Amino acid sequence: MTTWFNMNASAWVQRWASLIPADGSVLDLACGGGRHAVYLAGLGHEVVAVDRDLSLAAVVRGTPGITWRQADLEGDAWPFPGDTFLGIVVTNYLHRPLFELLLAALEPGGVLIYETFSLGQAKYGRPRNPAHLLLPGELLEMARGKLNVLAYEDVEEAEQRRCVQRLCAVKA
Repeated sequence: MTTWFNMNASAWVQRWASLIPADGSVLDLACGGGRHAVYLAGLGHEVVAVDRDLSLAAVVRGTPGITWRQADLEGDAWPFPGDTFLGIVVTNYLHRPLFELLLAALEPGGVLIYETFSLGQAKYGRPRNPAHLLLPGELLEMARGKLNVLAYEDVEEAEQRRCVQRLCAVKA
């Protein structure tokens, strides 16, 4: 079933997606229902959307401009060895061993847009596992010395019942 949640790109992604250069592919990592892949394809990007379970995106799987790839990002080898992207979008997903792989897969001039849950989220609900919650400043630390950070937030949004960190950065 298509829901509002999986069909509308996050405000953070919408805010920064226009910075992704138009002449390369974009990776939507852990794409879930495909909302960001659809949004990015709608902007004219060629998108590679990957997730462990592509059934969540069944409703939008026919969207032009999107290549769907099923892969267990935590249990299998990196599914994009040697591939590079001019944009990488990650939302509501954290697997720290992928940080270096994402940075290596981002082309010079490419844009990383990352938004996921941080410590404090447990008081609002899932995720509660600390392995899935960013530590204070963790996205900034991941980017330090490797990316030019354009924007960063570490916020508690009580009205939306979430604690998140957000980053938009460009690879020099």
